[in-house]
Amino acid sequence: MRQNQARRAALLDAAIDVLAREGARGLTFRAVDAQAGVPGGTASNYFANRDDLLTQAGVRVYEHLEPDAETVARSLEGARDRERVKQLMHELVERVSTYRAGYLALLELRLEATRRPGLCDVLTPRIRADVDANIGYHLNSGLPGDATAVTLLYLAMNWLIVERLTLPGVFGEEQARELVERAVERLIPEG
Repeated sequence: MRQNQARRAALLDAAIDVLAREGARGLTFRAVDAQAGVPGGTASNYFANRDDLLTQAGVRVYEHLEPDAETVARSLEGARDRERVKQLMHELVERVSTYRAGYLALLELRLEATRRPGLCDVLTPRIRADVDANIGYHLNSGLPGDATAVTLLYLAMNWLIVERLTLPGVFGEEQARELVERAVERLIPEG
């Protein structure tokens, strides 16, 4: 059966919204159909089972999180120094934080992967590839800092994003900005 790719994408976006709002336990074909505003039974025509839906939702989150070509090109503009790394980290935290549903869905998927080996098998290489791509990009761009510093920034920024999205009262906006500044200063050499 030929499938409508736009509808498939809409169903996956609806699945992401359901994951973010209801958690993995709330992700059902019926909930996805309702969120997408399509007739009941539609999602089951596009996804073999719930595991397939969970896995493809994870892939879709990354499609949304990937920076576009313009963002990547802009990141290469300007000086290649610690101040530029600070700017890039602020932009990263802001860009990812604005896709709240996607990031929360990804957290749900990570938790679900601890119970579903198939999902773990999909997410592990995808996230490892993301880390490796970030390290490679940073090193190839001429920005200061080594692979360990980039990995530590990745971990720090991810947890800061988790705090902003789940418990925003833990660190206010100014304190979060200050933490990004201090993390870069401590991990990236000057000049």
